[in-house]
Amino acid sequence: MTPEGPDSGAPVRENGRPARRVRRTATAGTATAAATAGTASAPAGAEAGGTAVIGGTRPVAPELAPPRRRPWLLVVAAVVVLGLLAASLAIGVYDITGNDFGSEMFWITRVPRTLALVLAGAAMATSGLVMQMLTQNRFVDATTSGTTEWAALGLLLSALLLPGLGLVGKMVIGSCFAFVGAMLFMLILRRIVIRTTLVVPLIGIMLGAIVSSLTTFLAAQFNLLQMLGTWFMGSFTAVVRGRYEVLWVVAVVTILVFLMADRITVAGLGKDVATSVGVRYEAILIGGTALVAVAAGVTTVVVGFLPLLGLVVPNIVSMIRGDNVRSNLPWVCLGGIALVVVCDIIGRLIIMPFEIPVSMVLGLVGAVVFVTLLLRQRER
Repeated sequence: MTPEGPDSGAPVRENGRPARRVRRTATAGTATAAATAGTASAPAGAEAGGTAVIGGTRPVAPELAPPRRRPWLLVVAAVVVLGLLAASLAIGVYDITGNDFGSEMFWITRVPRTLALVLAGAAMATSGLVMQMLTQNRFVDATTSGTTEWAALGLLLSALLLPGLGLVGKMVIGSCFAFVGAMLFMLILRRIVIRTTLVVPLIGIMLGAIVSSLTTFLAAQFNLLQMLGTWFMGSFTAVVRGRYEVLWVVAVVTILVFLMADRITVAGLGKDVATSVGVRYEAILIGGTALVAVAAGVTTVVVGFLPLLGLVVPNIVSMIRGDNVRSNLPWVCLGGIALVVVCDIIGRLIIMPFEIPVSMVLGLVGAVVFVTLLLRQRER
């Protein structure tokens, strides 16, 4: 007699693993059981059984069965990313092998630029994953929640009030303002009734537009529009040795997200479910938001805006692998690195020897994915 699975009725092998993967919308009771058993599930919606939802239901039905383990795929992805990094190091307007000057410039500009691509890409993709889990909405990231606009406001005020402040000081102020903006976004979501998932990113975009307008007004009043334009037009052109090192802070952020991965996954199921299994929901919410703020603030200080990077990569990974933060995090990091490196290479090659800012290419890709997700949600 073939044993049956407890949830789906699927045949189970002798080792207890389901013979096939099951996709369906999770109820609050199922989510609680999965969280208690240590199985990572996707966030449940408000209609799934009364659990309070910050950002509305997630458009993609969660996957209750864990994805099959295929470590060789991750190795292949890592090799592909290494190939892209090698291409980034090789592309440039000067010959790195012809003379001593080229060799010196290789270590001054290309290596720091490539490292900055790695750190910024991984950090912003990871922050998008965290934001989507905490808000339970696939359309949220640092760009669509107004977090990056708050970071830019903090940088502008630091330039006005503390003109002699160093890069680390600007990083701290930018991160603090980003944290305030992200928490304000979360507070607004708690105060209103969310009837559709599309309302959540609209709130963030409107909030970001208000802050951006204020920032632009202040910059115009004090002749700082050019400086502001540099932040809004994210580019790695100015990244050189001595100006990118603060980005190593976001590597620590990524490590902390990995350490908190299981708690973030359970918090993504909603406050009621998280509390019932012993997770301090409010602490995870504040801690996760703080990590997102640090990533957004530091990245904005060094390279400027990287629009929709945290929206594109986590959604692609989640559609393929489900919503387990711990198992998805390596893929999200590799995907973020690959996407930003490809966009940077395209920006360098299109009108070489001149460059197109990476934010323009990234914004185009992100906009296409964002519209695709909206259309998928409409079909559902």
